[in-house]
Amino acid sequence: MKYDLVFEGGGAKGMVFVGAMGEFEGRGHTYERLLGTSAGAITAALLAAGYTTDEMLAALSEQESGKPVFAGFMGAPVAFSEPEIEGSATRALLRNIDVPGLPSFVEDGIDDAIARALLKTSRYLHFFSFIERGGWFSAHKFLEWMTRKLDEGTFQGQPRGFSGMTLSEFHAATDRDLSLVASDTTGGRMLVLNHKTAPALPLVWAVRMSMSIPMVWPEVIWQAEWGTYLGRELNDHKVVDGGLLSNFPIELFVSSDPFITSMMGEKTESDPLGLLIDESQPVEGAPAPPAEAQAGLDLGQLQIVQRIGRLVNTLTGAHDKMVMEALSENVVRLPANGYGTTEFDMSEARREALVAAGKRAMSTFLNRRAIIESMQEHTPPGLESGPRPTVSVSEHADRIAKRILGW
Repeated sequence: MKYDLVFEGGGAKGMVFVGAMGEFEGRGHTYERLLGTSAGAITAALLAAGYTTDEMLAALSEQESGKPVFAGFMGAPVAFSEPEIEGSATRALLRNIDVPGLPSFVEDGIDDAIARALLKTSRYLHFFSFIERGGWFSAHKFLEWMTRKLDEGTFQGQPRGFSGMTLSEFHAATDRDLSLVASDTTGGRMLVLNHKTAPALPLVWAVRMSMSIPMVWPEVIWQAEWGTYLGRELNDHKVVDGGLLSNFPIELFVSSDPFITSMMGEKTESDPLGLLIDESQPVEGAPAPPAEAQAGLDLGQLQIVQRIGRLVNTLTGAHDKMVMEALSENVVRLPANGYGTTEFDMSEARREALVAAGKRAMSTFLNRRAIIESMQEHTPPGLESGPRPTVSVSEHADRIAKRILGW
């Protein structure tokens, strides 16, 4: 059977998708349109590039300097330019501190020396990035990894070579219908990035935008050479993780609204199938995470980060939940209890347990769905429960999709 697949965001917990897709493909199912947010965007992009489950499993096992390659995604910020330092909040604060009797040119020199000395310390380097770029860690390792993955292996017998392509070029080369969700914090609206809405946007930067968890990684600044979004200029707009507005936008595949279908394409005959990361479900056989404390400051310990996180979860969860309840039979709940969003350095044993849990959850879902479909086929005439209320669900999805898109 063919489905339109939706992948939820969830950071490192998104590794559970690999196990789920292994079972999905092993049952002979295929997919048509692909839609993802954050970690789901990474999975959707790799699938669109023709990645098999075995290739994705191999990617999960990659190591660098004896550690999982994904641990590098939480790396130290890259060097700051002179304009960034000169125009920074730190420099402005020092500039506003007036030392009586000290000539301004001497004071300026001292301020510069202090600012540069602070930037030589690891902890302040992260803090500076957090204040000036909006993210505690650097995302350059992720960009390097994603670029490499899009160029490795083959697609339909030819070398992939997708890393330098725009969304329009990628669609032309693969004929895959891929959409990635991001949040434009300057314009205050959700972005659905695909070959129709943002044809000139590089694929790697579309993925980078969607996975940019606020305060964890720096926001992405939309560049003029990336063209327009739905014909509108977004130059210098700040873009972050799509999960800020919708972590599970399955309504985009359900809606029949003309504006939505103009972005997503006409509704197909395929059922929408959402892969949801369920943090309430335990992962069978998962060993406990290491007890040793992280070196340096743990971003998650900051009260402001925790407060904002709760607010974002509430805002995104409310409207996502409404559609999920209406489409419960189209949602696969994948266990992830006890796993962290930024646990990219998880041990091999924990990763294998998470992947196996995804495989079991998909197997259970498909078995249950097969039983229901078999019962419906053998229901005597006159006893049918009636068709699914797709019209009301679609209308509900129309309202939610238009509201969160804000166009």
